[in-house]
Amino acid sequence: MAKFVSEKIRKKSGARLAAVQATYMAAFTDVSVDEVVEDFKSGAIGRYAIEEDALNGEQTIELEEMDQPYFEQLVRGVHKKKQELENALRSYLKDGSAYDHMNATMQALLLCAVYELGYTTDVDAKVIIQEYVDLAYAFFMKNEPKMINALLDQIAKKVRV
Repeated sequence: MAKFVSEKIRKKSGARLAAVQATYMAAFTDVSVDEVVEDFKSGAIGRYAIEEDALNGEQTIELEEMDQPYFEQLVRGVHKKKQELENALRSYLKDGSAYDHMNATMQALLLCAVYELGYTTDVDAKVIIQEYVDLAYAFFMKNEPKMINALLDQIAKKVRV
């Protein structure tokens, strides 16, 4: 039996995925945050993903509609608080410089997750952590998602009382 997920939850999940992608673009390209946000909201960017299938190879699939206000809140919030978020992440890592050596996608994912844990209150921390761990599995192998899970759990225990 298929697991029931409400439209609201699916749209927030879509907003998180788009926020990670937009945060990456804003941080590692010459495109402004305003332009990135508008491109995602208009559908010019982020409407499709490439899915790999063992039988059919790669195919393009259309992504679910996202919660645009939540997406914008995440991206603009991360952009505004980026230095603070990066410093917080460094402080939670055993080797603070490890953050600087992470790949850009990992950094974008962690920035969005830590922003959401620290600056939103409408979603339970466990839900946020699970959402970002699920996203991590889309981008990385098993070790990275496990590290993300442990790190976000540690952070949530400090910022969510």
